[in-house]
Parts: sequence; C-alpha cells; structure tokens
Amino acid sequence: MADARYLTIGKVVKRLQGQYPDLSISKVRYLEDEGLLEPSRTPSGYRLYSPSDVRRLETILYLQKNRFLPLQVIKEQLDNEKNGVFGAVLSDVEPQEDTQTTSRLHPIDRMPELLGTPVSFVRELAEAGLIGLKRSPHGRDLVDGRDFALIRTCDRLRHFGIGPKNLRQYVTAANRESAMFEQALVVFARKGGGVQMEDTPENRQQFADAMQQMLSLTAQVRDILLRRQISTAFSQMSEGEGGKRTRERERNERGHYYRS
Repeated sequence: MADARYLTIGKVVKRLQGQYPDLSISKVRYLEDEGLLEPSRTPSGYRLYSPSDVRRLETILYLQKNRFLPLQVIKEQLDNEKNGVFGAVLSDVEPQEDTQTTSRLHPIDRMPELLGTPVSFVRELAEAGLIGLKRSPHGRDLVDGRDFALIRTCDRLRHFGIGPKNLRQYVTAANRESAMFEQALVVFARKGGGVQMEDTPENRQQFADAMQQMLSLTAQVRDILLRRQISTAFSQMSEGEGGKRTRERERNERGHYYRS
C-alpha cells in the first residue's frame, strides 16, 4: 500500500483539475457514494487511488462532460467492461444511446451531476437567452435535455474567457438568421428547388436537407469572414508593435547622437 503510484484524494483532484476545473474532493466522494469508484483505504481510513482508479475517474468525468451521460448509465457501461480498459469504454459509449436524457426536462440542481456544470453557470446561460428554463408545478427550475450539448459547448468556451454575456450576440444573430432562412426556404420552394410546401414526411425531410445545406454554407461564410477579421487584427497588432519598437530605437539613437 506504500506504493508511490497510489494517490490521496487531494492529489487526484489536483492532477485532474487542469482538465476538469469544477472537480472537487466532494465530487469524488459523491462518485464513490454512488458506487462508481472503489478506492483502497489505509488502516486509518484514508482513501488511496491506484492508477486504474484514476483512469476510471477520468473515464467517468469524460463521459459526463463530453458525452452528456448520466452517472447511472456511466456506471452500467463501466460495470459491463470486463477489463476496465479506458479506450474501450470511450469507443463503445455514444451519447445517442441515452435518448431518455435528451427527451426529458431535468431539475437544474442536477446539472452538476448530469453535466459537471455549476448551477450558477446554467442560470447565467438562461439569463443571457442561450437556453430557456421551464418551471415545474412544484416551482423547480427545469432544463431541457435537448440543451445539454449547448450547455456543454458554452462551458468549454468559458475556459477561454468567453462567458454567457459574450455569447448573447449569437442569440441575436440566430434570431436574424432564422428569419432569413425561413424566407429563403419559401423562395426556394416557389422556384421549384425540390422543396414542396405540403406537410408530408417526404417534404419535411426535403426541408431538413435544404436547411442542413444552408446551415453548412452559411457556417463556412461566417468562418471565413471571422478568420479573415482575426488575421487582419493580429497583423495590425504585430505591425503596431513593430512600429513602436522602431520608433523607440530611433529615439534612442537620436539621444545617443546628441549626447555624443
């Protein structure tokens, strides 16, 4: 048990917090209480985590954070793994398998468990208009499971310093673009572009296909314009710094000339 590879719970949290900033000792203990982790213990009762325990914890955090799976599903997947190989779990589990999660409303206070995301952050997203909260008959705020992917994406952007208030502009842009898309689809249909106006399963699929193409093409335009703008801004910054250094060098040279 004195093996140096075994880590205390504090060292485990410290090791993984760079990748999972919201990880805490209490979160790890909660996972243990739920039966997802079984660390060894010293005679005095201290938890010790082996390399395989740490890999299992990484697997749990990854599946929760990036695959949006609830803990019960993660536990079942891990328990079904005979050898506990990290890569095997990741390759076998897909978020589509848990359709019950995305098709339901979930209490907001379960977001740390379901997504590893603080409740306060989810409320910030709602205040910014990025997601909508429902109210249960008992007065609890509920989150639509269909918003889980968006919540996780916004949470990842948060670590780049881009918060809900910064993303509010995308809500405005989405509202403008949706109106543009609706008009474009009507015009497309009237011009005989392959989309019929009658509400049938076939026509709904044609509309979906056309919408997907429009989303892809407009995303390309947005990406190209954004990259170009950022590139121009960085070039101007670089030129500005270069010009500043040149002016400072010239001033220094003039000062040296007059002193001599």
